[in-house]
Amino acid sequence: MQHLDPDRLVLLALSEESEELTELDHLEHCAGCRHEMQALRDVADIGSQVRELRDLPPPPEHLWQAIEAGIAGTAAPSAPAAPVVDIAERRSRSPRSRPRWRTPLVAAAAAAVLAVAGTVAFDRITDDPAVERVTARATLTPLETVPPAAGGDVRVLSDGRLRIDVRNLPATPGFHEVWLLDPDTPGKMVAVGNLPGKAEAVLTVPPGTDLNRYRLVDVSDEPHDGDATHSGKSLLRGTLQK
Repeated sequence: MQHLDPDRLVLLALSEESEELTELDHLEHCAGCRHEMQALRDVADIGSQVRELRDLPPPPEHLWQAIEAGIAGTAAPSAPAAPVVDIAERRSRSPRSRPRWRTPLVAAAAAAVLAVAGTVAFDRITDDPAVERVTARATLTPLETVPPAAGGDVRVLSDGRLRIDVRNLPATPGFHEVWLLDPDTPGKMVAVGNLPGKAEAVLTVPPGTDLNRYRLVDVSDEPHDGDATHSGKSLLRGTLQK
């Protein structure tokens, strides 16, 4: 099975673009791409936690030694000099023409940066209890009757909150509500809360909710009829993965 383009996986992991139906189907059946997507999302989470830092600790000495060894092992005396690329030219390139990091030298340098970021992130996570820790996540996809551009992402935090980000939901005279469903027992569900009419919201998972059982996230279109039960009109769904 052919894998998704790595550049495309990066954009999807950063939520810069929405998954297409063919990509959602591929991710469902390709364990390799799912694993890479999860790894990229984990790196993005670490990056969001350390983005405010300015003074970074130096990488350990053994890391620089490994980089030097990699350079020495791949250097070629007769290799032609790399062409100089004008900054304006680089900025004018389309996103799909961006060079990929393939050479050992660039990969080693990237490893150094990630090592520093990982050290800082670990220190911040262990020292600051307020840092958000994601315990489960889901990608929300539209049901058949919903425009394919609709979608969203869900992250469950260790403090019991649920962070949901939705996009392109159909307009409604009522409101949108978030539910947790038991896929093994039809009709069993827990109401989490209403979306406030903006793209992102943070809701509280009712205490005692077993997310191993109520693992299906559902966004519904609800009328203002005073009925607290599910309307039966689901828009988005996604399964929580830990």
